[in-house]
Amino acid sequence: MNATTYQSHYQPQWVKADFIDFILEKVNPLWSINKVKAEVVEYKQLSEDMYQVHLQPNSKFNKIWQAGQSVLVTIQIAGVFHQRSYSIVEITDQGQVVLGIKRQGQVSKFLTQPHQNLIVELSQVQGDFVLHQGTAPALFIASGSGITAIYAMLKQALKQNLQQVYVLYFNRHPIYHAEIEKLAAQYPQLQYLLIDTTTQKQHFDENLINAFCPDWQQYNAYVCGASPLMQAAKQLYADHQKQNLLHTEYFQPTVDENATEQPITFRRSQRDFIATQTLLISAEQAGLKPSHGCRMGICNTCTCTKVSGVTKNILTGEIESEDNRPIKLCISQAISPVVIDL
Repeated sequence: MNATTYQSHYQPQWVKADFIDFILEKVNPLWSINKVKAEVVEYKQLSEDMYQVHLQPNSKFNKIWQAGQSVLVTIQIAGVFHQRSYSIVEITDQGQVVLGIKRQGQVSKFLTQPHQNLIVELSQVQGDFVLHQGTAPALFIASGSGITAIYAMLKQALKQNLQQVYVLYFNRHPIYHAEIEKLAAQYPQLQYLLIDTTTQKQHFDENLINAFCPDWQQYNAYVCGASPLMQAAKQLYADHQKQNLLHTEYFQPTVDENATEQPITFRRSQRDFIATQTLLISAEQAGLKPSHGCRMGICNTCTCTKVSGVTKNILTGEIESEDNRPIKLCISQAISPVVIDL
């Protein structure tokens, strides 16, 4: 290709979007060419460690969403960017995105402290933990802060006129309890059971679900909560071969603490390290900085190619043994020596 031909096809990018955003935010911190930015406009304490946070996004945010979905929040703390995924409680008529946030971890603690004119970056709505179409009955099971997604789905279920709706909720400091009780009084098709774990030692098991919802094997079930609940629900539905009815949303992945040390190679970086935690955490402990986002297997930022080796998905328990397969570093644990194309 001669120089003249090359120049005719070359179209330089004279001004980069990041530079324009830098100028725009000096005029208005919510202005951006493409990014979704939002201002934290309201805080509401729901319990000892749970908060409801309202964010007002700019015009780049697509307000279309389904109950059960989430957004990825990016904030800057001491000059370092951090990300965390949160379930959406609702998007108001005024376009405010309402999140339920448990005050634990660096990002959540920061977001639940009052700040003057705090601006964050949002992803668009994401996730496939959503309610089925039609009016077939549903069973909702939640523990802890998992109620944020379930509460949104419950309201959608009632709006959708589901024939029967059952809500089973485990929590020490129940949030949205009064609201759900009010809905139960208003809608006869809603059956609600709260188990206060400070006074009741009842755990999720087959006897409990048989007593509360005898037809549970006929209903779509939506479960969101801590790992013990998720694992118990998964096992129960597997025992009865009803996995197709179970829909889950994890927010607290569990690592196998008994896993043996495995050697990991990042091939392109020519870096080796030992992993016992997730591949993301182990890489970070070794001083590496792979791209990541939600750290929960939702946003796909840390997806990469496993060239060889065997990994376990710590959310689903699935084993990935085939070579040259995409995996997510944040929810993958090595169970053999692994080579990653990074």
